[in-house]
Amino acid sequence: MKRFFSTKSGSEFGKIIAMDRFDSGRSLSPIRQAEAYWTALLTADGVPMRSQIDPRGLENILEYTFILERIAPGLARFRLAGSHLNKLAGMEVRGMPLTSFFEPEARDDTKRLLDQVFSAPAVAELGLVSKGKLGRVSLQARMILLPLKSDLGDISRVLGVMVSDGMIGLTPRRFTISDHRVNKVSDLQTPPKHAPNIAEGFAESPSGFKGAPHLKLVSSRDE
Repeated sequence: MKRFFSTKSGSEFGKIIAMDRFDSGRSLSPIRQAEAYWTALLTADGVPMRSQIDPRGLENILEYTFILERIAPGLARFRLAGSHLNKLAGMEVRGMPLTSFFEPEARDDTKRLLDQVFSAPAVAELGLVSKGKLGRVSLQARMILLPLKSDLGDISRVLGVMVSDGMIGLTPRRFTISDHRVNKVSDLQTPPKHAPNIAEGFAESPSGFKGAPHLKLVSSRDE
């Protein structure tokens, strides 16, 4: 079934377009896979725990996957990031804020959407464009932000995926927001069900990434 999203022009929402694929025809399946995995963990009790995320369930899309930690209202830093994000940035992104992927004029909107993900809580999906300039071709990308609870029970983590379509060229690539959708978790919740059998979770330790070299470790006192 096709998904449709509103395009944004200024503060207004315009025409409706299908976003199952990029203009080139490349599939957005990494985003859809992450969304399906997260939804399978979602129950009437609330959003999934960070410890429930197992890399084995995401092994086909690890290079596009990341984990964010909320550090202030509207701000979150990368704790883990796949190799695709490092290629877009032209550097290791762990420890960097999510806003580092956005042009200055798009950062307020990014902070507002991120706040909704944590506070509502909600799932946000963003259409992104990096303009062609200085030897770079225009680059499309898509990002999804899926809220998670920390081990303390607060909603302060995000499971995310970012996929670009086109030649990356000179880095860093920074983006503006071309469209977005936000769905409250309360609208997506289902009655309680048996959660998937997760052995060890998506542990943020060297042993947790055996066989998954695309993701990088970021240490933290609260994990």
